[in-house]
Amino acid sequence: MADYSGYLSPFSWRYGTAEMRRLWSEVHKRELWRDIWVSLAKVESEFGLTTMEQVAELKSRARDIDIDHSLAIEAEIRHDLMAEIKAFAEQCPKAGGVIHLGATSMDIEDNADALRIREALTLINAKLADLLSLLAGVIRRYAGLPVMAFTHLQPAEPTTFGYRCAVWAQDLLTAYSDLKAVRRSIKGKGFKGAVGTSASYAELVGVENLPSFETSLEKELGIRFYPVTTQTCSRLQEYKALSALAELGATLHKMAFDLRILQSPPIGEVSEPFAKKQVGSSAMPFKRNPIDAEKIDSLARLLAGYPQVAWSNASLSLLERTLDDSANRRTILPEAFLIGDELLRTAKKIVEGFVLDEKATRRTFERYAPFACTERVLMAMAKLGADRQETHERLRGHALAAWAQIKEGKENTLAENIEADGFFLSRMDRAGLASLMKIDDYLGDAAERAENFADIIAREIAVLD
Repeated sequence: MADYSGYLSPFSWRYGTAEMRRLWSEVHKRELWRDIWVSLAKVESEFGLTTMEQVAELKSRARDIDIDHSLAIEAEIRHDLMAEIKAFAEQCPKAGGVIHLGATSMDIEDNADALRIREALTLINAKLADLLSLLAGVIRRYAGLPVMAFTHLQPAEPTTFGYRCAVWAQDLLTAYSDLKAVRRSIKGKGFKGAVGTSASYAELVGVENLPSFETSLEKELGIRFYPVTTQTCSRLQEYKALSALAELGATLHKMAFDLRILQSPPIGEVSEPFAKKQVGSSAMPFKRNPIDAEKIDSLARLLAGYPQVAWSNASLSLLERTLDDSANRRTILPEAFLIGDELLRTAKKIVEGFVLDEKATRRTFERYAPFACTERVLMAMAKLGADRQETHERLRGHALAAWAQIKEGKENTLAENIEADGFFLSRMDRAGLASLMKIDDYLGDAAERAENFADIIAREIAVLD
C-alpha cells in the first residue's frame, strides 16, 4: 500500500493504468536487467566463458527481485546497477562471478530502456487502435447528422457531426501511424562496452567474433542494435518517441478542447459522462464541469514539454558520454508514457459515454445555417445574369437584419425575407429560392467522406505492426 504521509507522484496512483505503471516499475526494470545478464551469459557460454549450469542458475533466480536488499546495497556503494549485480550474485553461488562479464552499465541499462520503451509503445498503440475503432463507430453513426460548423468560434457553414469526428480521427490515425513507425525503429545499444569500441568483448571472444557475438545477442533479446554507439546509444530515439507521444497529446488536446466548447451551455450540444453522484463544484451545486476533457488538455500541455528535455539529452551528451541526462530520464520517460496512457484512457471514457443532444444541435443549426445558403443564392443569381455586387449587397442587408433578430432572441427569418424580395423573384420563383435556402442540403460530400474515412480507420488498424 502506498505511503500517503510523504510525497507521491500523481503518476504513482492517480494517472495512468496499472499495466503501464508495471512496465515502468523498479521491479520490471530489474527484471529486464537480469534477463539481459542471463542472455549475455548464455551467448558467452558459446565461447567457453560461462557454463550452461551457470546460465541455468541465473535464469532460475532472475525473477527473485528483492528491492529492499538491493537498495540497502546501493545506499553503501551509490550505484544502482552494481547493487543489483551484487544482490543477484548472492542468489547465485555458482554463477554470481560471471554476471555482467565484459559489460559496462549502459550495455545493460540502455538495452533495457529500449526494450521497455518498445513494450510501452506496444501498449499505447493497442489502446490508440481501440480508441480509433470506437471513433469510427461514432463517425458512422453521425455521418449524416447536420450540425453547425464554426470558424473563428463564429457560426460558419453546415457540416455533420460525423465529419467533425472524422477530423479528430484523421489526426489520431496520423499519430497512430507515427507511433507504430517509432516502435519499429527502436534499437538497443547492443554490447559495445565503455566507449562503444567493444574492446572488452574483443578481449573475451576475439575481435573476429564480435559481429557474430552481437548478432546472437540481438536474437536473444529480440531487438536490433545500433551499429555505432558511444557509452550510450543515441538519445535521438527517445526524442522521437516522446515527440510521437506529444503528437498524440496534441490531437487529443484538440478533440478535448472542441468538446469543451461544445459542452458550454450556450451551445450545449455535447455532454461528457457525468456520474450519478459526481460533484461539479464545491460552491455551485448546479455545475457540470467537463473535467475529463479538461484533464486531457492539462496533461497534454505537460506532455508537450518533455520532447524539449529529450532534445537536450540528445544534443548535450558530450563526446562519448556525460551523466547529465540520467536523472531527468528517470522522470520524463515513464511520465511521458503514463500521460499518453491516461490521455487514451480518458478519451476512451468520453467517446464511449458522451451524449449528443440532437435537439440542441438542431436549434443551433436552424439558427445559423441559413446564413451559409446566401452563397448558393449569390451563385445562382450570377448564373442567371444578375449583377454580382448588387446581389451581394441585397443578401448582406437581409443577413444583418436576421442577425439583429437573433440577438433579440427571435427566430432566424432570413430565408423567408429572401424568398419575399422582389429583386430575387425577378430572376427565379419562390420554389427555386426555397430550394436554395434548404439548409439540410448544403453539406457537400461530408457524409460520404466521413463514412469513407471510417472504412480507412478499419483497414489501417487491422494491419499488424
